[in-house]
Amino acid sequence: MRRPVIFAITGLLLLASFPVFADAAPVTRRDGFLLIWESIDRPAGDTHGHSFTDLAAGERGFGEIAYAEARGLIDEAPSFRPDEPLALPDALVWLFRTRSVADVDEIAVDLLPGLLERYPIASVTGAGSGATVSAENISEEQLLSVMRNLDEHLRDEIHEVSLYSEKFHGKGTAFGETFDMYALTAAHRTFPHNTLVRVTNRDNGKSVTVRINDRGPFVQGRDMDLSLAAFLELAPRSQGVLRNVTFQRLGDANGAGQCAVDTVYQIRITRDVRLQPGVPHILSLGSPMTLHADASFVVRSVTYPDGNRSFLQDWVLPGETFQFVPSVAGTYTFRMGTKEGRARDMTVRVVECKP
Repeated sequence: MRRPVIFAITGLLLLASFPVFADAAPVTRRDGFLLIWESIDRPAGDTHGHSFTDLAAGERGFGEIAYAEARGLIDEAPSFRPDEPLALPDALVWLFRTRSVADVDEIAVDLLPGLLERYPIASVTGAGSGATVSAENISEEQLLSVMRNLDEHLRDEIHEVSLYSEKFHGKGTAFGETFDMYALTAAHRTFPHNTLVRVTNRDNGKSVTVRINDRGPFVQGRDMDLSLAAFLELAPRSQGVLRNVTFQRLGDANGAGQCAVDTVYQIRITRDVRLQPGVPHILSLGSPMTLHADASFVVRSVTYPDGNRSFLQDWVLPGETFQFVPSVAGTYTFRMGTKEGRARDMTVRVVECKP
């Protein structure tokens, strides 16, 4: 693993992979938060519940800051002070919370020394209950350095994962979805709903990209529960638990980076009928979706974004392919079936990817 370079800057110790400058102007709180937020490719949604009095709708960053504050990523306060300099402790709290390294209530200024023991991206003064983090203002260069260093730590962090399957198949997830053990999904305690994560088994180099659609696991020491289909991409089912795994967050499945991340596929109609490569959760407008399988399957129907449904009854035999090219953006639902009469709906969201 590459060793970080250590820089001492105006009393603040930062771990960095590129030089930063002591005389750089501090970044504002608004600009600093937006740098952190934009790096996770997570869309801002409903801003109901925010309490800042010095941010108005339509201002730059209002949507992102108000959305984050309403969800506890930024502490409640009468004002956000968007144009004031950003202090290091606030930057670290926002960074740890947006990276979901722990529950939100376990990330606060007075808890930073403990978090920095785990992720040493800034220095701590003192020890024990008297440990503190410098309240100095931070420049944009320093903030980018801290962000990159934390992301390196998170990519190298080793995790333990397990699988969940038949016992939960067809039941509801924590986010109101129906759990499908044949879809490439996973449960995580803190990652936001729809986060895409590349999971890599370091023992054999195999990787799979999963979408977070549930909470868990609830076993001490476990960091993620993978659906059966996702686990099988990494190891045989008989292993049950993998203890040498890394995570890489790729963004939000509905976010700005959706066209730049690995596609997540819905592969299985049943245990014995496996589509190649599968129905993607996200497809670029105008790109073909081509399917084949080692066993016969039928595309019974497709429902278009406007609600119209076409009944196809298009049988695809081994050696044949089915191809569909979307003409408009929106959500399409394909009804897939087998010769035994089993059926499953697979949904693909077609988006217009801009260069």
